[in-house]
Amino acid sequence: MTSADPLLQARALVLRDLEAQGMVDPHLVSVVEDCVAARRWWLEQWEQGAAFIGGLVAQDVQDALFDESLRWPVCSGCADPVEHSLSIEPELGPDPRWVCSASGMVVAPLGQLPQTVRSDGAEPS
Repeated sequence: MTSADPLLQARALVLRDLEAQGMVDPHLVSVVEDCVAARRWWLEQWEQGAAFIGGLVAQDVQDALFDESLRWPVCSGCADPVEHSLSIEPELGPDPRWVCSASGMVVAPLGQLPQTVRSDGAEPS
């Protein structure tokens, strides 16, 4: 990434992960934009928190989607038959990664979720 703005980097990483699960649409891009805008003040108050901003934006987007009854990102890597989400770990720290909430397995760093296959067998567009 060429931008030094940690908020733009966080935006790009979260959008990559949304795209990997086939969930990029205008509404969800707006949700990401709102979460990035809301974190700008936080980052202005604590510049040393720049290394943490990616994980925080991902959590904010996840919470906003949950409020809309959407589960993201969905774990596709374990045998648990009950649909469940991934979580960002650490909750406040550098190098955020997606972790399966059921098994505790690390799935991918933020921005590197594997592309999933939709229930109809097609890859996300």
